[in-house]
Amino acid sequence: MTFESTWNLHSPVAQQRREAALARLAQWHALQNRAALASAQSKPVFDKRGQLLPRERVALLLDPGAPFLPLCALAGFMQDTPDPAKSVPGGGMIAGIGFVEGVRCMVVASDSGIEAGAIQARGLEKILRVQELALENKLPFVHLVESAGANLMQYKVEGFVLGGSLFRNLARLSAAGLPVLTVQHGSGTAGGAYMPGLSDTVIMVRGRSRAFLAGPPLLKAATGEVATEEELGGAEMHTSVSGLGEYLCEDDRHALGTARDVVARWDWPAHKTQREAKPPRFDAEELLGLMPAHHREPIDMREIILRLVDDSDFLEFKPLFGSATVCAQARIGGHAVGIISNNGPIDVAGANKATHFIQWMCQLGHPIVYLQNTTGYMVGKDSEQGGMIKHGSKMIQAVTNATVPQITIQCGASFGAGNYGMCGRGYAPRFLFSWPGAKTAVMGGEQAARTMQIVAEAGMARKGITPDPDKMQAQFDKIVALFEAQADAFYTSGLVLDDGVIDPRDTRSVLNFCLDTCAESAARQPRATSFGVARM
Repeated sequence: MTFESTWNLHSPVAQQRREAALARLAQWHALQNRAALASAQSKPVFDKRGQLLPRERVALLLDPGAPFLPLCALAGFMQDTPDPAKSVPGGGMIAGIGFVEGVRCMVVASDSGIEAGAIQARGLEKILRVQELALENKLPFVHLVESAGANLMQYKVEGFVLGGSLFRNLARLSAAGLPVLTVQHGSGTAGGAYMPGLSDTVIMVRGRSRAFLAGPPLLKAATGEVATEEELGGAEMHTSVSGLGEYLCEDDRHALGTARDVVARWDWPAHKTQREAKPPRFDAEELLGLMPAHHREPIDMREIILRLVDDSDFLEFKPLFGSATVCAQARIGGHAVGIISNNGPIDVAGANKATHFIQWMCQLGHPIVYLQNTTGYMVGKDSEQGGMIKHGSKMIQAVTNATVPQITIQCGASFGAGNYGMCGRGYAPRFLFSWPGAKTAVMGGEQAARTMQIVAEAGMARKGITPDPDKMQAQFDKIVALFEAQADAFYTSGLVLDDGVIDPRDTRSVLNFCLDTCAESAARQPRATSFGVARM
């Protein structure tokens, strides 16, 4: 059965949706640029010191013209300040997957143009997430370090305790046979000194690199000893005396050139990931006019699939059974994939169909792409009596234990247990990205407010109290505002509940990049060791 598009791109509804999507994308671009602009304000200081700005360093490290997938770019949004107009996203670092001398690597750089590279709100979650991605996808880890470490004025003990996982993951990467390379552009103090200490190769810059467990102020406070920064942890000392560094470079450019040379000499096995693929027969621009701004407006997600898959060709699985749950086989960038999406709540039939389909994709070895757009699992007397809980649980079992890579795109609504059954963050998809208009919540704001209103009115009735309409409306509005604010894709991305917000028009290229990464990982056999590379 072939699905034919019936969407009218020139209808008033399509035009309204497109305008709403473009407005949302403009907000997203402004947020992304905010961190870069804030960092660039430090350029006179960097120029005076003969240094490159963090984004300039990343650009010089990466292969020119090669694709780069930014990760968690909105991390920390509205966590440093509740004012969305003043919040600077990014978590104090730049992160993404890119190519260095043809080698696909995880690249992380301290954004030292902002507060000297101190880790910002949610910055720890961000680096832990990208380390997890590096481990799962068998990626070398390249770290450009210049950080003031933790902001002691905002010290929280949990950040100190959980921060140990950052260093543990560096040890795990090395032991897994995944090279860890650090370019120490500036300071690394206390815990930050363990970043080069737990790297396989360290490159330092004369007169700029610093690494010590206690800097001069703390040393004097703790022991009374007086020493200079160079004596305690300068680049020359570490490359000639302590042995912490392997290469001494004259400036940032020299250091980054050396880093590329080091990577080139890994002789890291390359794997062919390019596959023959026909582009979709529909323009990606059309995606902007398809997705509604509000989850109550209908959308046939098969229209979305047509604009993502090779040659706009897919085979729908059980199209007449559990039709609100869409399962299909297709190719993206030449990769055979299974796709699961939603045209409404997940009912008993839909849950059973999805469970069958997930297990079948695992048998075939095909990655699964989830295009989330659901208000959750079906509720009601008929649904409960039909076994919705047990059938939904079967689907969640299948998602949890799937043996193939799972990639999730939050396109629209992601409510209730539907978030779980459609491989939300809690179910560890290999990658998860959100469209700007996506919403994530336990339920819609109005549903939550109405639920609380019913409960409150019932409680008052039992006590013989007449509800005050104005107070009840004020409570209703307050709950709606609370849920809507937290459901927003920019807010959830700020909490690192996804791997980033993406332009819907880039979805196919992002999926292709992620599928290439998964395929390369599956083909690679790193030389794991017992304890990783110990520094000598």
